[in-house]
Amino acid sequence: MEIIVRATVIYFFLWAVARGVGKRELSEMTAFELILLVTMGDLIQQGATQEDMSLTGAALAVGTLALWILFFAYLSWRFRRLRPALEGVPVVVIRHGRPLDEVLAIERLTLEEICEEARNQGIRDLAEIDIGVLEPDGKFSFLKAGGDPGGEQQGPADKHAG
Repeated sequence: MEIIVRATVIYFFLWAVARGVGKRELSEMTAFELILLVTMGDLIQQGATQEDMSLTGAALAVGTLALWILFFAYLSWRFRRLRPALEGVPVVVIRHGRPLDEVLAIERLTLEEICEEARNQGIRDLAEIDIGVLEPDGKFSFLKAGGDPGGEQQGPADKHAG
């Protein structure tokens, strides 16, 4: 029973850390951060099982973490109002081709990072972007001015065409 309680405490600690670190930082990890993540996994295991090296202890700890993940996924799916708290919300970082400096500061983003991501999506100039969004998973979505993300405009009749 103690392992289940310890695994639950660790789950909520990790969830809080992941939410606090920020979207962008979680989506791009350096080699050092990957090593740190693996090391943290070992430390978490030791904290959850408290020197219990048994197969049962490991199964209980992993099973408890998996159940919490499934439970929160269910809550997020079932109760739409909980989604922002559990998963985060998309944030507009560019509006009408202009970066929103206050939002960039809050999200700890540089203009260079946004420009790089825009180039990766085939956008040469930020002026082409109507809305740029940092998604909850740390990825960017760009909607081009005067059209859809693919750059093609649809007329009213085209929207319903198969």
